[in-house]
Amino acid sequence: MIVAFTPVALLLTITPGPATALVVRNAALGGRADALRTTIGNAIGVLVWAVLAAIGVAAVVATSVEAFTIVKLAGAAVLVVLGVQAVRGDHARDAAAARPPGSALRQGLLTSLANPKLAVFFVALFPQFVPDGAAVLPCALLMAGMVVVLDLVWYSALAYLVARAKRAFVEGPWLGRFQRLTGVVLIGLGLRLALERR
Repeated sequence: MIVAFTPVALLLTITPGPATALVVRNAALGGRADALRTTIGNAIGVLVWAVLAAIGVAAVVATSVEAFTIVKLAGAAVLVVLGVQAVRGDHARDAAAARPPGSALRQGLLTSLANPKLAVFFVALFPQFVPDGAAVLPCALLMAGMVVVLDLVWYSALAYLVARAKRAFVEGPWLGRFQRLTGVVLIGLGLRLALERR
C-alpha cells in the first residue's frame, strides 16, 4: 500500500496550488517560522479530510453538488480575502511583524479545510490503496500521514529557499511588490476555484 501510494502523495505535494502560494507568501513576509506554521495548519486540514473520508463525510462533499459548491465557494472566498489583504498591504514588513503568531497557522488550516479537491482526492483515491479486509480509518490516517510528512519536507525546503532569496531580492521595496504579486496569485486561484466545475 505505502509503496504504491508514495508517487501519488508526492505528486499531490509538489503540484502548485493554494497551499504553495500561501507558504511562499508567508515565508517571504514572516520567514521560515510563519511558513512552518502555515504548513502545519495545512497538514491539520489534510488529516481532517482524511478522517472525514474514512467515516464517509467527505464522500458527501465529493458527490453532492450542493455540498461541493458550498465548500468550493468558501475556499474561493478564503483565497480571495487573503489575496486582497496581500495586495492592499502597503507596509508588508510592518504588517508581518504585527500579525499574531497563530495567523499563519489559521490561514493554512482554512485554506486546506476549504479545499473541496482534497475531499475528492481522498474519496476517489484512498479506497484504491486500502488492502482488502483492512480497517479503513488506520489506512486513511497512514496515507494522510505520508502526505503530511511530504508536505513538511517540501514546504520547509521551499520556505528555506524563499527566506534565503528574501535577503537578496525581496528586502526593501521588493517586499511589498512580492506580497502584492502573491496576493494576485491567491486571488487568481480563488477565482479559478469559484468558476471551476467539479
